[in-house]
Amino acid sequence: MTAAVRDVSFALGREKLAIVGESGSGKSTVGRSLLRLHPATAKVTAKTLRFGDINLLDCSEKQMQGIRGQRMSMIMQDPKYSLNPVIKVGEQIAEAYLAHHKVSKKEARERTLEMLAKVHIREPARVYELYPHEVSGGMGQRIMIAMMVITDPQVIIADEPTSALDVSVRRQVLNVLEELVSERDLGLIFISHDLNMVRHFCDRVLVMYAGRVVESLNANELDQARHPYTRGLLAALPSLDRPRASLPVLQRDPLWLTH
Repeated sequence: MTAAVRDVSFALGREKLAIVGESGSGKSTVGRSLLRLHPATAKVTAKTLRFGDINLLDCSEKQMQGIRGQRMSMIMQDPKYSLNPVIKVGEQIAEAYLAHHKVSKKEARERTLEMLAKVHIREPARVYELYPHEVSGGMGQRIMIAMMVITDPQVIIADEPTSALDVSVRRQVLNVLEELVSERDLGLIFISHDLNMVRHFCDRVLVMYAGRVVESLNANELDQARHPYTRGLLAALPSLDRPRASLPVLQRDPLWLTH
């Protein structure tokens, strides 16, 4: 059996933890494995995989349904592909709430309108009636956030939630996440390839390479990274202050996979 990720170990508190690395390094696989969203042909093995006092490896699928979406939620990368194109966005958010709370549709609608306002969407009642193709990328991402947070989860896994957004809209979405994490005392796993973003937004950083965690450090200490892979990623960042004719190419070392 081929391992997609291996030897991954970390603990998450009420904080913003970034998981960074190049495409294919295993970042999203880690996030999906925590929610047991891996394909049926895949298998998660671990000494322990705990959420509070719950061992997730021992949970049945029915038990996971009570955790997934309610106590742990995942914000996907692009609302264009994550939202149902033929259902109004408000109804999709309300459906997420109804799936975990025994309330009337009227109450679910009211809760949805409150949540839309919470993520800084103007005219929530109007936006409730829109279809996904009628909203902008930034608004669509905030709708995704509202859908995942409406159930009051304790942990949110955000899988590159700003990768398809321009800089100004990205800042708005990060501000929304910052407010929600602070107000609700959540734990956030922020999956990204943007080192500049996570150094300012997150508290800690895990750096993944070829399915392994090669370095763990505080976000504000990213410039003091010691692993050559992390240093190589930092060296490849473009800079307006120090323009270069070409960016350095990362020189990979097979020994990185043995430590």
